[in-house]
Amino acid sequence: MKGRAMRVAILGATGQVGREFLRILEQRNEMEIGELRLLASARSAGSTMEFRGKKVEVIEVSEKAFEGVDIVLASAGGAISKQWAPVAVKAGCVFIDNSSAFRMEEGVPLVVPEVNGHVLKDHKGLIANPNCSTAQLVVVLKILHELGGLKRVIVSTYQSVSGAGKEGMDELDLQTKALCKDEQHAPKKFQKQIAFNLIPHIDSFADDGYTKEELKVVNESRKILEIPNLPVVCTAVRVPVRVGHSESVLVDLEKKVSVAQVRESLSNSPIVEVWDQPEENIYPTPLDCAGEDPVYVGRIRPDTSSENGINLWVVADNLRIGAALNAVRIAEYMVKHDLVGQKVAN
Repeated sequence: MKGRAMRVAILGATGQVGREFLRILEQRNEMEIGELRLLASARSAGSTMEFRGKKVEVIEVSEKAFEGVDIVLASAGGAISKQWAPVAVKAGCVFIDNSSAFRMEEGVPLVVPEVNGHVLKDHKGLIANPNCSTAQLVVVLKILHELGGLKRVIVSTYQSVSGAGKEGMDELDLQTKALCKDEQHAPKKFQKQIAFNLIPHIDSFADDGYTKEELKVVNESRKILEIPNLPVVCTAVRVPVRVGHSESVLVDLEKKVSVAQVRESLSNSPIVEVWDQPEENIYPTPLDCAGEDPVYVGRIRPDTSSENGINLWVVADNLRIGAALNAVRIAEYMVKHDLVGQKVAN
């Protein structure tokens, strides 16, 4: 199928990430699109969305909707993906899923193309897109592993409300406006007030006291990096930022490397930008990164408590590198390497 225009479907097209899929596909020319199908629930069917200057009608998802489709970009939630992924794969589609439904399932590739794209050669039609915090983290960890060998990773995430969808963004906006008028707006989407606050609680708590969000970062990082026993610990915090996830990352390496070596290695990546001149107040923030494609790294410094430790500050647009953009890059990688239509038999 290499060289042929792809027939692409977006499942969950009217949602926040679905709309981001549209914007990214419109901006990029890495994959030729011959047909685009926008799939959503019956409630949205019949509405239209614009793509490259043309109106495209949204159609209700059904078995027939996947017929003749090459690639499905899915962002409609885990329950929907579990329902429709087997149908799409049976119809011959490559189903790239943005939910957490299949990420840790054995035999399902969990992919950031620049980190472990090689595993796609063994796909069986279903591909998992990682958690937004994991996606930006592993890009940096892969480079550090190649440079000095990963020994231990400690990460604290500062995650924007867009990670909780439109409802999360709306709640931050409404609470901020209310509090500025000395009024109250009770939390509905989040466990506590998010405006002018931080919440160290994303997803539900497991029995060991860690949240499922924190465990996703741990387990998904190990799978993507192909280091199953890598010591990783995470604290995930929701912050009153609309778009963009930030991470404080402390890495212990097997051998000593200099800050200059780390800067150089990160700068050589095509998807990383190093902003690291703190004396001139040059370091990335979520506001700088919103709407942009790279993973930004700054505040690179030695860990004064560990001989081979490195501290970094990592920021990215969670709706792009952490969701839609990474899924599109998976599709582009598969087209480039002629892996669409080459499903590995069970």
